[in-house]
Amino acid sequence: MTGVAVIDYGMGNLRSVAKALEHVAGSARVEVTSSAERIMQADRIVFPGQGAARDCMAELQRLGLDKVVKEAVRSKPFLGICMGLQVLLDASEENDGVQGLGIFPGRVRRFPAQMREAQTGDMLKIPHMGWNQVHQTIAHPLWQGIAQDSRFYFVHSYYVDPTDSAQIAATAQYGVEFVCAMAHRNVFAAQFHPEKSHHAGLALLSNFVRWDGNV
Repeated sequence: MTGVAVIDYGMGNLRSVAKALEHVAGSARVEVTSSAERIMQADRIVFPGQGAARDCMAELQRLGLDKVVKEAVRSKPFLGICMGLQVLLDASEENDGVQGLGIFPGRVRRFPAQMREAQTGDMLKIPHMGWNQVHQTIAHPLWQGIAQDSRFYFVHSYYVDPTDSAQIAATAQYGVEFVCAMAHRNVFAAQFHPEKSHHAGLALLSNFVRWDGNV
């Protein structure tokens, strides 16, 4: 198989992700699959997800896909989206504590209670839901052609807190400054949903399907 494999472990808006990838993939094939063999035959891997961390990890382990993800991040251009970023870290505060895949060192933390908008003083709701500016902190092939502080779409109550600041690819502001994208070698992962982020999101996905994994 050549093309892009979207990992199907029963969580996440897979159709939306696949359709957005198909829109930018040209002749490359996009396949949604839970087959370890098909995933590892693909040129590029997309790991989407939404929902609760405990459910995500349980399904990955039940299907044996936790091992597939760990192998894929060692060998292929890899894009994590939303929960597909969070479970790459060591652990999450969600569900009274959940062990992650340990690919990025660090933890996933809940937004603080009683946050207020800096300019107006208005109380901020959790989850953080809607459009927000993304501030790129490193040059990366997936940022090519995307203007600094472009707006992307978010839906989340937890955010990543990485140990290694060199792996931070972007930040955003919501009551606090938080990391919204991470990158290391052939892996790029984002808290926002590029498949729901119109022109900037499609640009990022287009960059990904042409990326060879080198930075």
